[in-house]
Amino acid sequence: MAGGGAGLCCYPYRHRHPHFFVYSHPSPLESSVILCPLLRIRRTHMITNQYAISSSSTSLTCAPLVPSSSSSSRRRRLPMAAEISMTSHVARAERLWQQFFSDPSQWWDRRFDKKNSRFPNFKHKAAKKAPRIDNRFYPPRAHAKLASMVKCQEQGQSCFVKPQISVRKEQLWQEFFSDPSQWWDNRLTKRSPKHPDFKHKRTHEGLWIEGWPNPPWVRAKMATMALGQLQSDAGTRSRVSDSCCNDDHVSKLCQAGRLKDALHMVELMVQQNSQASFQAYVALLKGCARMRALAEGKRVHALIVQSGLNSDIFLGNILVDMYAKCGNVLDARKVFNKMPEHNVFSWTAIISAYADHGQGQEAIHLFQQMQETGISPDKVAFVVVLKACTRIAALEQGKQLHLKINKSGFQSDVIIMNTLIDMYAKCGCIEDARQVFNKMSERDVVSWSAMMAGYAQNGFCKEALALYEQMKQEGVQPNTVTYVILIKASASSTALEQGKQLHSDIIRSGFESDVIVGNALVDMYAKCDCIERAHAVFNKMSERDVVSWNSMIAGYVKCGCIEDARGLFNSMNERDVVSWCAMIAGYAQNGLGKDALALYELMKLEGMQPDNATYSILLKACGSIAALEQGKQIHSDIIRSGCEPDVILWNTLVDMYARCGCVEHARQVFNSMRERNVVSWNTMIAGYAQQGLGKEAVTLLEQMQREGTKPDEVTYVSVLSACSHSGLVDAGCRVFDSMYKIHGVTPTVDHYACMVDLLCRAGCLADAEVFINKMPIQPDAVIWRTLLGAARNHGHVEIGRRAFDRVVKLEPENAAAYVLLSNIYGAAGRMRYQRQERK
Repeated sequence: MAGGGAGLCCYPYRHRHPHFFVYSHPSPLESSVILCPLLRIRRTHMITNQYAISSSSTSLTCAPLVPSSSSSSRRRRLPMAAEISMTSHVARAERLWQQFFSDPSQWWDRRFDKKNSRFPNFKHKAAKKAPRIDNRFYPPRAHAKLASMVKCQEQGQSCFVKPQISVRKEQLWQEFFSDPSQWWDNRLTKRSPKHPDFKHKRTHEGLWIEGWPNPPWVRAKMATMALGQLQSDAGTRSRVSDSCCNDDHVSKLCQAGRLKDALHMVELMVQQNSQASFQAYVALLKGCARMRALAEGKRVHALIVQSGLNSDIFLGNILVDMYAKCGNVLDARKVFNKMPEHNVFSWTAIISAYADHGQGQEAIHLFQQMQETGISPDKVAFVVVLKACTRIAALEQGKQLHLKINKSGFQSDVIIMNTLIDMYAKCGCIEDARQVFNKMSERDVVSWSAMMAGYAQNGFCKEALALYEQMKQEGVQPNTVTYVILIKASASSTALEQGKQLHSDIIRSGFESDVIVGNALVDMYAKCDCIERAHAVFNKMSERDVVSWNSMIAGYVKCGCIEDARGLFNSMNERDVVSWCAMIAGYAQNGLGKDALALYELMKLEGMQPDNATYSILLKACGSIAALEQGKQIHSDIIRSGCEPDVILWNTLVDMYARCGCVEHARQVFNSMRERNVVSWNTMIAGYAQQGLGKEAVTLLEQMQREGTKPDEVTYVSVLSACSHSGLVDAGCRVFDSMYKIHGVTPTVDHYACMVDLLCRAGCLADAEVFINKMPIQPDAVIWRTLLGAARNHGHVEIGRRAFDRVVKLEPENAAAYVLLSNIYGAAGRMRYQRQERK
């Protein structure tokens, strides 16, 4: 065989089974074969009775076909007729491109209209030759020549010829616009863009609005066509007229997410003085609410006002709901105020708007106004206002609502009672929640889940697990939410055995494959320090989301397996900000501050925006290793990011600067805070204490009290510590005396220890001993060791001996006390006593 036998030879061939590529004469090879890469020739089926083409990496072979009727003849090889080398293909490609460049007007330009890359870029009008720009045999010179032609075209010189519009297609469009009722409209029902938009009822010919090539006047005609021309007889389905004009079409467009098309259709109807129906406006408003499309919603509102339907109470209610769901409570209130009358649905809609956007007090006020107007709330109104009370922890208003619910006869409604349980539980009144639960005549799984969640949220995890056992005894089947609540309760109380029992129940109930339940199980086992079981659950999960990976990473971090956590982090296909935060926190918590900062740089390179929690962890890492420059850089990143720092992040910034010894910057950040809590003041005072700035700490305490923030125990520990390091005995004593007498803060052993340290540093050991003996609480070993150390520094042998006796009594094995007393004797020249103590 020519070509070294490398080519694939053609076998005898049956005409009705085209296995090979057949050409009748070498001339078609010039016009077709060289236009496609060799690998694509196998997909072409040009069937004749003379030649078949076989190909390899080096040659293309043509062999005459010999028809055969037996299957065995297919295995006989035919003699090779000719061999077309690669060189001949290149030559023919060059010749074809030369023909194209010599007269481009004889070629159709299909570069921008072809449906996929397999279609040719240019196609000859007569011979149907089709050179490809992406051809394997594309001559290098053709690229520069084609680029120059494109440049000429951009300058306004016509170099290419666009295909002529089919005469038949133009006739079809004219027939369509003359009588649209003869065409089916398939735009909403077609499953693929290949299917026509309009189809003739009799001839079944199709038209595409985006078809190629369409007459240029089609789109303008579709936009300006009078709707009256599209009117059709009632009862005729799927006609162009029906689908373009009726309410069902608008509704379907809204349901399909084509809100702009539906709105454009209604606007066109209004422009042509054709009144849109009530149902069309309802569908548009509901679509805007569902898609949170505020701009489109305002346009619909304008159309409603223009049509004179703005006084309709039903449309007004939907408008209020639309604005509320789009986040515009102000416009929702304006619509509500302009309504000529209100019903219970109107009030419920505006109450829900305020409740959903964190303005619970205004929602409660509106609920009271509704009752003053004589409108009795329904079930939905009670549920909405109860949720408002829950969000702002308005317990007293919630109790008043409970009384009104009982008077209104809704005490047997399961949904309202479930909402009451949730309200009492989240307000911290778990006993009241249990009373509501016990009085319920009928309970569903939501009732049990709400009560369990209340117990878990208030720290009564054992009661939540006990309620689960009662739930099983009453035959109520838990759902996903129930299991997640119970698993979190087990994790909070580190009740590993109960968690294992829950895991077994989950497997028996068939919820093991639920990704939310799986994530909760991984988190529970990790928090119970059972990382092997957490890993086993993680591996068995058939479906994992980013929460699954984050839970597993947090588990490794908690157990100190930083390398395993980083390996899991690196293998994640998709990471969110929680993933980065968990890994950075792992490094920071394990004293690897530099690694945490390096990971932050990688986070920025990958374009992930940190949140406030991530910034707080990074700042703590900077403070732990005194990385002031990196801390300043992170501070700059926070400002550039445009995020709104919360009070926790501000406090962390103050703490970072204070730990790095830059108290001035810490005070600048503190002064710039819009909102401060007691932690903010404590952090700044502690920063002064660390630097020994006692006067500044006392001054800041006085400012704190003037601004109405009540100091807590931590505040006084920091101030007394600052006074101790600064030697401010009188100021420290005044602060200590005012703790309980003026501010009602009961001193703890830490405060007494600070006072003893203050007196001892000032050399007032006798006063310190008297102070200790007068303490209302039992002094611990730390206080007596402080006095013992001061006695050693100041050479008070007797006080040191008495302090030593107290330390040894509390901590008999404390060797440091013996060393200190020995040093006291040595410094006083009592060598005999020193030798005795050392023995």
